[in-house]
Amino acid sequence: MRNTYTLPIDAVLLLGPTGAGKSPLGEAIEQRGLFGRKCLHLDFGAELRSAVSGGKGSAAYSPEELDFIHGVLERGLLLENEHFPLAKKIITIFLEQKGFTQRDLLILNGIPRHLAQAKDIEEIARVHSLIVLVCSAEEVFCRLKNNAGRDRTERRDDGPKLVEKKLKIFRERTAPLVAYYQQQGSSICNIEVSGEMTASQAYEKLSALSSAHPPVAFVAEPPQG
Repeated sequence: MRNTYTLPIDAVLLLGPTGAGKSPLGEAIEQRGLFGRKCLHLDFGAELRSAVSGGKGSAAYSPEELDFIHGVLERGLLLENEHFPLAKKIITIFLEQKGFTQRDLLILNGIPRHLAQAKDIEEIARVHSLIVLVCSAEEVFCRLKNNAGRDRTERRDDGPKLVEKKLKIFRERTAPLVAYYQQQGSSICNIEVSGEMTASQAYEKLSALSSAHPPVAFVAEPPQG
């Protein structure tokens, strides 16, 4: 299939700790759009889980790659610098399967998760804006217990110890991305998330904030193509 886009493509990064509701919000954005653009939500974790469970596109990965992805999921690890070719492959397969076009907007969820990934991904995507879900550890555990986002059914990576590990990694390696992208000139949209907030409520907050303060790059007409 011939690509209908050229790299780097326009993107928004959805950021927040595990359980904060990134995936449900990403799906709401894909359904309803953002900044007047059609959006495609790349849930990187979901793509990893789909690959190892034999989902669509899993045949594109070697047995070694699938074994590695399985280990990443089981231990709550991050893909490091040397693994970026695999991350790029996952993103490329997603864009091709979804029929991404130059006029579309990619919603990144789960990648980049640390500074090295942020620099590597610049060859693929221009991150014009961050949507940051601000959620305390207490609220995270409340949300997970109640499955507030309705997206945790049969998740095997929500055990207390693994969640604590993910929260620690987020604080130490992922949260600093906010300052990095702010220095790059990306707009930052903070949404306070409670233990009971739904994806629809989060989207309404996002819609109001993004309408009032759209990223400069999105004020002009989107690219033709």
